[in-house]
Amino acid sequence: MTRDFSKFEKNLTHLDSKGEVQMVDVSAKVPTVRQAEAAGQVRMLPETFEAIQRGNSPKGDVLGTAKLAGIMAAKQTALLIPLCHPLPLQRIDVQLFPDPHLPGYQIRAMVKTKGETGVEMEALTAVSVAALTLYDMAKALEKSISIELIRLLSKSGGKSGDYILNEKSKLTTKVID
Repeated sequence: MTRDFSKFEKNLTHLDSKGEVQMVDVSAKVPTVRQAEAAGQVRMLPETFEAIQRGNSPKGDVLGTAKLAGIMAAKQTALLIPLCHPLPLQRIDVQLFPDPHLPGYQIRAMVKTKGETGVEMEALTAVSVAALTLYDMAKALEKSISIELIRLLSKSGGKSGDYILNEKSKLTTKVID
């Protein structure tokens, strides 16, 4: 059975008129400055949080390693996410903030380029890999660490315009015992 995807071609840009996967052609787009910010959090037991804060982890510098991993991941996004364009990234900033109320860490990433397509996936990948690395570096202390609320906070540049996560679309979690 052959499906006709031609009527969807303009909306489903990763599918051609036959429904086959394709990489979007961005060659006709004008390069503009594009920026995206993403966030996530890593929740852990108070004892694990305190050990990391004191620099007392068996694997070494948990936060420095997680930050570096996030930066490296943003640069490799096109190799990790199918159909993602490789981009020349001009700026990548990954920050991990201690949050004793979780307890755990808030992670934020900002990625910037001048190009034909956005950097949302790069920012989200940076946060995701920083969180995974934090888990890996601290799993000897605790296996039940959870990675939560990875989301796009904002993006600017490009034809679709700016986006800022608003209060109504913010995600919340409820801890279930």
